[in-house]
Amino acid sequence: MTDTPTTPTSQAQNEGGFTRFLRATEIDPRLLGMIGALLLIWFAFEAYSVMVLDRPSLLLGAAQADANGFLTPRNLWNLSVQTAYIGIMATGMVLVIITRNIDLSVGSIMGMVGMYMGLLQVEWLTPAMGLGHPSIWIITVVFGVAMGALIGALQGGMIAYLGIPSFIVTLGGLLVWRGAAFLVAGGKTIAPLDETFALIGGGSFGALGPTGSWIFGGIASLFVIWALMNGRKSRKLHGFQLRPMWAEWTVGGIIIAAILGTTALFNAYIWPLGNIQKFYATLGQEVPACAQKGGDIYSDVCASFGHGFAYPVLIMIVVAILMTVLMTRTRFGRYVFAIGGNPEAATLSGINTRAMTVKIFTLMGALAGIAAVIGSARQNSATNAMGNLDELYVIAAAVVGGTSLAGGVGTIYGAIIGALILTSLQTGMVLIGFGDGSYQRIVIGIALVVAVWLDIVYRKRIK
Repeated sequence: MTDTPTTPTSQAQNEGGFTRFLRATEIDPRLLGMIGALLLIWFAFEAYSVMVLDRPSLLLGAAQADANGFLTPRNLWNLSVQTAYIGIMATGMVLVIITRNIDLSVGSIMGMVGMYMGLLQVEWLTPAMGLGHPSIWIITVVFGVAMGALIGALQGGMIAYLGIPSFIVTLGGLLVWRGAAFLVAGGKTIAPLDETFALIGGGSFGALGPTGSWIFGGIASLFVIWALMNGRKSRKLHGFQLRPMWAEWTVGGIIIAAILGTTALFNAYIWPLGNIQKFYATLGQEVPACAQKGGDIYSDVCASFGHGFAYPVLIMIVVAILMTVLMTRTRFGRYVFAIGGNPEAATLSGINTRAMTVKIFTLMGALAGIAAVIGSARQNSATNAMGNLDELYVIAAAVVGGTSLAGGVGTIYGAIIGALILTSLQTGMVLIGFGDGSYQRIVIGIALVVAVWLDIVYRKRIK
């Protein structure tokens, strides 16, 4: 008796419709799993708000002014802003974990950089240059990113050239930088910060607005079309198998629909009444009836004061795109995955693993500096609590997003979705009044353990 060989054709015939769809579109099943988990969390919190807390829901026809559930433009907009700085640092943590390292100090680096940026503005630049000088925010941002990068380079050098494990170096950094932040300001909160700098943190005035957001959404949609066409052209040039045209259009349509839907959602979040009044007062114009006391901000001209994309979200998107290009289109990215797959083989192949380690931790520090810019700008102050325990959320975001602690596996988009999942859990529990911060940390901890377990199960199945 002979075995009948299984041909690709017979295998494809035995596959289900959904499996064939995934194969044709080349959509990562883990990506669908993460999106499914995110939607499950969102709808679970919305259902709890409606059925247990008896709150009006937009999904059940409530007016936006009355809706108080989880799935509202206001809550989802705030959720995106809160996700931004965690997501930015998580993109760097992906590289660190892929290369079989860890960085426990990113939260402390963020806190110390934020404190120094506050001191730079309040005690040095403002007295020297004058209140509201247009260069203050630029100098502060450059200083913050550079300081974070230098700290990262220092830690990376100790790991690479002194042979100290990254766990120990960054654990020490967690304590050192947190203590340094406290000492430099004597435990004081530094405030207020430069008004222009504060816009980077988001808010009604720190966003693109409806028109700018639709322009951004249109440009992003055109970029998606260009990327798909360019990818198809590149495949054809190198003789790789092409996706069916229907699959190309399906993938492009889903991404563009998500971009335009998000744009419409963020534009639906209208400025608070006080901000609309402040806007008209600045122009010296009469406040319309909808913006007067007792007026309806969701009607007439007030309805056009949508927030749109907040600046922190735009920064996160730009960082994610640049990091994706770095990881998938450059020699640096190939080296990262090579080191993560087999460090010894990478060294023997001629890759300078020590220099790569320094570069990776330098990049991680710079991203922590960017996060510090967003965090301090959003708070309009520099506090000793900023970045506290954020390193745990950053690591959890990368792991929940599919980055393997065994090294060699990870994606930038996965880290962003992981950050969004964790922030959704945290925000949702606050919204429904589920205990205090201790309960939130318990849930996040459980989510981290489950994510690692699922990664182990997945890796066993694909072997």
